[in-house]
Amino acid sequence: MTHKQTRNYQNLQRWSDFQRTEYDFPVIEPTRHLPKVKEWIGFNYSTKQSRDGEATGVHFYLDDYQFERVWNDPDKYCSILQRYAVVASPDFSLFTDYPLPLQMYNHYRKHWLAAYMQRKGIIVIPTICWSDEYSFEWCFDGEPKDSWVTVSSTGALSGKTSKQLFLNGYEKMLKELSPKGVLFYGKVPEECREMSCKIKHIPSFSEVRFKRE
Repeated sequence: MTHKQTRNYQNLQRWSDFQRTEYDFPVIEPTRHLPKVKEWIGFNYSTKQSRDGEATGVHFYLDDYQFERVWNDPDKYCSILQRYAVVASPDFSLFTDYPLPLQMYNHYRKHWLAAYMQRKGIIVIPTICWSDEYSFEWCFDGEPKDSWVTVSSTGALSGKTSKQLFLNGYEKMLKELSPKGVLFYGKVPEECREMSCKIKHIPSFSEVRFKRE
């Protein structure tokens, strides 16, 4: 049986002629020039018409359920995201207790959507994520080198073990991808600031709320 014989096409009925890696992940093209952005908003706010899209970036640092709909109906939401200056690729979770096939599936979905968005003319900043050291074998696969990228420390610095996993992955990312710069969502650990890479901070939702209070 082929995917054409099933009702759930997993988006294979859409463009699927992307350049692919050894693991069959779609390749994301680099973004070497960062558009000027006045603010970043979560995807859940992107459907509001009052936003100045030309000066706004959209991120997916949210619970996955809030953007599963983008995978289920990419054409509908690409037409919305086209209004914005830049979009970070969807951050489907790679929790350390997820089974490996689920982690790799989420990595695949992130790459498919990012490549599809680029085909639609959207400027995409690759969202880089990892789980543990075992994920290093494939979690950077298909990510561009010498590109702006984005990472999030939200929830990753709550304990000694999780912080070390984050720092290990961050250092490995710099080695593998040599990014032009990192858009850092959430608190930036001093250890990351000491590594030789340009960082631009994006305040997380909790940081903004705490500042207002």
